[in-house]
Amino acid sequence: MRAAALTTSKSSYTANRRNSANTVRGVVFALIIINKAGGLIYQRDFHDGLNKLSINDYLVLAGTFHGVHAIAKGLCPLPRTPGNPTTGIEVMETEKFRMQCFQTLTGTKFLLFTEPHQPNVDVIIRRVYELYADFVMKNPFYQIEMPIRCEAFDRHLGSYIKPRQ
Repeated sequence: MRAAALTTSKSSYTANRRNSANTVRGVVFALIIINKAGGLIYQRDFHDGLNKLSINDYLVLAGTFHGVHAIAKGLCPLPRTPGNPTTGIEVMETEKFRMQCFQTLTGTKFLLFTEPHQPNVDVIIRRVYELYADFVMKNPFYQIEMPIRCEAFDRHLGSYIKPRQ
C-alpha cells in the first residue's frame, strides 16, 4: 500500500462539480463517516467489490483510521502556518481500491472507497459532504456526533451514488 497527499484547486473543483453534479460515473464501493472522537457514525455499501465486513470490523476500522490519521498529522514535516494547515492521511491506494479521506473543519472525517482509477473522487466526496450538511446537519432531530439516521440523507446519497449496473 502507498499513501499520498492530494491537492486540488478551487477552480478545478468547481469545473468538475458541474460535470458530475447529478450522478457518479464509475464505482463507489462504500462510504464511512467518522466523528471527531473516532466513532463510526455512518456506514453504507454501494457496490459489491470489497469483502463484506461486520459492524464490529467497521467500528475497529473507524477507530484505527482516526488514530493513524492523527499520528500522520503529527508527523507532517511541513511547518504549521495559517495558509498551510497540516492534514493527516488523505489518500490510500491499493491495486483493488482507493480510499479518500475528507476532513471537515469540525473534525468529522468522510472516507470514500472507490475503484483505484475513479476520476474526480475529490468532487464526489465534497458533494457527499454537501448532502450531509443539507440533510443531516440541518435536521432539527439530529444530535451532533451521534449515529446518522436520516432518511432524506440516505435517499439523496443513494440517488447521487448509483451502483453501476
